[in-house]
Amino acid sequence: MEAQRTEAPRPTKGRVVMLVDNKVDGDSRVQKAAESAAAAGWDVVLLGLVRSGNGRTWKLGDAEVRLLPLKTPLAKRHAERHRSPLRRPLAYPPGPLAAYRRQWAKAWRADLAARRAALKVVPQAVGGPAFRRVEKLRLVVAGPVSKFMQKWVEFRARQSSQAQKAGRALRGPVDRAFTALWKAAKGRRAWRRLEPVLWDYELTYGKEIDALKPDLIHANDFRMLGVGARAAVRARAAGRSVKLVWDAHEFLPGVRPWEDNAHWIPGNTAHESEYAPFADAVVTVSEGLADLLVERHGLKEQPTVVLNAPDRPVERDPVLEDTEPEPDLRALCGIGPDVPLVVYSGSPGAQRGLGDMVEALPKLDGVHMAFVVPAPAAGYIQGLLGRAQELGVGDRLHAVPYVKHWQVVRFLAAANVGCIPIHHWPNHEIALITKFFEYSHARLPLVVSDVKTMSEMTRSTGQGEVCRAEDIDDLARAIKAVLADPEKYTAAYDKPGLLDAWTWEAQAEVLDGLYSRLVSRSSKAGS
Repeated sequence: MEAQRTEAPRPTKGRVVMLVDNKVDGDSRVQKAAESAAAAGWDVVLLGLVRSGNGRTWKLGDAEVRLLPLKTPLAKRHAERHRSPLRRPLAYPPGPLAAYRRQWAKAWRADLAARRAALKVVPQAVGGPAFRRVEKLRLVVAGPVSKFMQKWVEFRARQSSQAQKAGRALRGPVDRAFTALWKAAKGRRAWRRLEPVLWDYELTYGKEIDALKPDLIHANDFRMLGVGARAAVRARAAGRSVKLVWDAHEFLPGVRPWEDNAHWIPGNTAHESEYAPFADAVVTVSEGLADLLVERHGLKEQPTVVLNAPDRPVERDPVLEDTEPEPDLRALCGIGPDVPLVVYSGSPGAQRGLGDMVEALPKLDGVHMAFVVPAPAAGYIQGLLGRAQELGVGDRLHAVPYVKHWQVVRFLAAANVGCIPIHHWPNHEIALITKFFEYSHARLPLVVSDVKTMSEMTRSTGQGEVCRAEDIDDLARAIKAVLADPEKYTAAYDKPGLLDAWTWEAQAEVLDGLYSRLVSRSSKAGS
C-alpha cells in the first residue's frame, strides 16, 4: 500500500505577529501589510479585535487573521464607578439606585392617587368610618410630602446624570487637578491612572502573542505599541530574540481625541512616550510625521516611510468575478454615466469636511455626491443625509459601503472628482492620506483643502484644485473648476513614474526589507 503523502510546510523567513486595535475590515493599510508580508515569505498572524460577540478567524491571502473579543471594564471612569462628593455631593452613587428611587417615588404617588379615588368611589371598601377619617388625614399629609419627595428624588437623579456626564468628559477643575497631579507624580507612567483602559488591550492580546512565539511584532498605532513592547520584553526575558516594529499612523498630540474627555490625549501620549524607546524600528506614513516622531521621542534612527498607497490596478480576474462581482459606484447611486459625480471615500467625521460637502451641494446644479464609508447607516451619515433633504438636495447625495481593498481604485474611477475637504488639525497638515493615492490611481481630478502637505503636492503635480478649508463657497468654486476642464488635471497622471511610486507593491518592498534586516540582525546576534 502506497504511503500517504504529507505536504511539507512552506519555509518562511520568520513569524510576524501584527497587532491592530480594530476589526481589520476597512483598515486597508493593515490588510495590505499582512497580505504582502505573507506573500513575501513571512508567516503572518494578524491579531485584531471585536468589541461584542465572539472572535473569529479567516485567511487574508496567506496571512491568518484572528479577531479577539475585547472586554473593557477598565474603560469606566471614576465617576461611573463611585459617588462624586466634590463634583455633585447630592448625587446618588453609580448603579441602579437612582432609577430605583425614581420609580419608587412614582409608585408612591400612584398609590396615593388610587387610595383617594377609592375613598370617593367605594368608601365602604376602605374600612369603617374611623379608619376612613384617619385615611383622609394621612392622604392630606402624604400628598405634599410625596410630591416633595418625588421632586427631591428627581433632583438627585439629575445630579447623578450630570455627575456621570462630567465624569466622562473630565473637563472640570477637579479633573484638571487630577490630571496635573498624576502627570507630575508619574510622568510617562501616568497613563495607568488617566487611561487604564489600555490594560484591557494588554489582557486581550498578551497571552495570544506569547503563544505564537513571533520573531517580529508589528504594532500598528499607539494602543498596540505598549502591547507589542511588553510582549517583546517578556519574550526576551524568556531567552527569545524578538524585534518590535512600531507603525505610527498619526501624530498623536495632533489628533482630534477619539473619545470626548480631557484624559484621552495626555493619557495616550504618556503611554506612547513610555513605550516608543522599546521599538527596534519605527514605520510611519510620511516624511513630515517621521520628523515629528524623531523630535518628540528622540529616536536614534529616522523612521521608515511606508506610504498609504493602494494596490497597483490589475486586469479583472474572471474567476474572481464569478464569486465576487465588483460593485459599480454609479449603479449604487442610481445615476447614469453622464451625471457629474463627486466622491469622498474614507472614515467619516466632522473634521473631515463631509458636512462642508453637503452644504456646498445646493451651489452645484446637477452634481451628485457619493460618500463611500464603512457604515452608511451610522448616525453621523444619516444626519448628513437628513441635512441634504433639508437643503432640497437629498436626491443628489448618496452613501454607499466600502468595497474590498483591491477593488477600491476601479470602484472610485467611476466618479468625476475625488474630494478631500479636511479641516486644519495638526495631524492633517503632515500626511498624504490613503484616499489621496486611491483617487490618484483612479485618475480622478482632486479637490483638496489647503492643509499643508496635501495642498503642496496637489499644486506641484497639477492634479487638482486647492480650496480653503471650511469655506463652502470656495469648495464649490474648486469643484466647478475641476468639472469644467477635467483633462487639465488628469494630464498630471501621465507623468512617467508618478503613479508607479504611489503603489503598495513599492511600499511592500520597503517593509519586507525592513523586516529582513531586523530579523537577520537578530539571528546574527543570537548565533
